[in-house]
Amino acid sequence: MSIDRIAQLKALHLFGMAAAWSEWLSEYGSQQKPVMPEVWLDRLILAEQADRQARSLNYQLKAARFPIHRDLIHFDWQETPLQQAQMEQLATGNFMDQAYNLILVGGTGTGKTHLATALGIAAIHQSKRVRFYNAVELVNHLDKEKQQGKAGNLAKQLTFMDAVILDELGYLPFPASGGALLFHLISQLYEKTSLIITTNLSFGEWVHVFGDAKMTTALLDRVTHHCDILETGNDSYRFKQRKKAVENR
Repeated sequence: MSIDRIAQLKALHLFGMAAAWSEWLSEYGSQQKPVMPEVWLDRLILAEQADRQARSLNYQLKAARFPIHRDLIHFDWQETPLQQAQMEQLATGNFMDQAYNLILVGGTGTGKTHLATALGIAAIHQSKRVRFYNAVELVNHLDKEKQQGKAGNLAKQLTFMDAVILDELGYLPFPASGGALLFHLISQLYEKTSLIITTNLSFGEWVHVFGDAKMTTALLDRVTHHCDILETGNDSYRFKQRKKAVENR
């Protein structure tokens, strides 16, 4: 009676081992296989570890909800005042260990979202947990949570993240109640979870988003307490690319 070891391994959710066993069967066929059990066991264990790491990475990338994949390799460093070495250092994710914040400030099309996403993806590759939100979508989520009598649930969940990316703060307005909800969330994450914020507003303009001067001052005090402010400039990279394309026709 033959034993279907591959099926047994899959039934035990040892998919890496199952794949490695299948490869060994194909590799050796009817030839004599290594007899030392340590050789077999080591290869199977390594295969299972690699498979679980890959599955975990894929899961965390999907859970982060990035709108699109971005990395630092494909960023045009000639079009930004930022230093490549500094961004590559931030890509290690070490700043998240101290719940340090980053604020990327600049005009539309200057690479803020690209960089924030690239840093988040790089951090996940370093076994960090990251969640991406568009600012307006996050406010809508918080408002819906409040209406359902579940206020505070998302804040509790996000305190277990290593970083939360808050994208496009200030691009679109939201109700005053939304500003208060966002203030409460950021207060809950203070010194627990890193924030990576992208915005086209100077700090003096944040009051237009949150609607209350005292609340805005308190918010900025928390956000900038442990923080690097990265200025991406105001010249749109996309606009310059389109202009070059037109000129080269």
